[in-house]
Amino acid sequence: MTLTPQTAGTVLERGRCADPAQLAHRADWLRLRVIEMIDRAGLGHYSSTFSCAEILAALYYHALRLDPADPDWPDRDRFLLGKGHAAVGLWPILADLGYLPTEALDTFGYLGSRVGDHPDMRTTPGVDFSSGSLGHNLSVGLGMAYAARLRGSDHRTFVLTGDGELHEGQVWEAAAAASHYRLGNLVAIVDANGFIGSGPTDELLGIEPLAQRFAAFGWRVVELDGNDTGALIEALDTLPDPGSESPVCLIARTVKGKGVRLMEESPRAWHVGYLDSGQRADAVAEITMRMREREAGA
Repeated sequence: MTLTPQTAGTVLERGRCADPAQLAHRADWLRLRVIEMIDRAGLGHYSSTFSCAEILAALYYHALRLDPADPDWPDRDRFLLGKGHAAVGLWPILADLGYLPTEALDTFGYLGSRVGDHPDMRTTPGVDFSSGSLGHNLSVGLGMAYAARLRGSDHRTFVLTGDGELHEGQVWEAAAAASHYRLGNLVAIVDANGFIGSGPTDELLGIEPLAQRFAAFGWRVVELDGNDTGALIEALDTLPDPGSESPVCLIARTVKGKGVRLMEESPRAWHVGYLDSGQRADAVAEITMRMREREAGA
């Protein structure tokens, strides 16, 4: 059921073998690692990381073309984490693939650590752009995609945003520019979990209907269940050729706090938080039981 970490020095091509059950298992593995890291740090972003766990698993274990032994390989696919507060979900994957020593995860949240609460391209191999202040990464991603087009490279640029991030006007400027420059090598993934830190996304500023809005900006739009690994595989495997002329937006409808009942039922309370010992034990037991049931049914 588990996916074997790739060996250093091996280029990870697109479409690597991973079935939906394996990726779902990897997403739950990621949730357990996130709980461990936040437990050591004393505070962190659980629920907004858990909503995109399946997305991260599908990208890194199936869809992205990478070379962990050469993080700056020019022909790699780029990945930009617009919702940078979910970086705690990126670090276990990068360590698993060989970008980082596993021991680095023990320092999450500590001053001077390479694995902080937000990604930093200056300190962490495998990070293509830093993020913290929301709204910048789609603009940066379109610049990377445009540069690839000018160089004749066929790499793709993926940008994962939160739905609250779409409140930033710069995102829509980037959306307009991406279609103007016909960047079919740019893929935006919206983690549409319906919540920002203070509550429901639409209470602050309505952003729906997302599909029609991106389509009006000239994007090819696919709407899917972002916690369904089978749907993610299908959407990523059917992306148009990078040389095509329409940028793609995957609107991934997700559940904030996905995989931990306590957080799913109280998403407003768990944007930033800390599980006490009893809550932590219950969450770990819930995830572990689901993983065991999945393995038993394999």
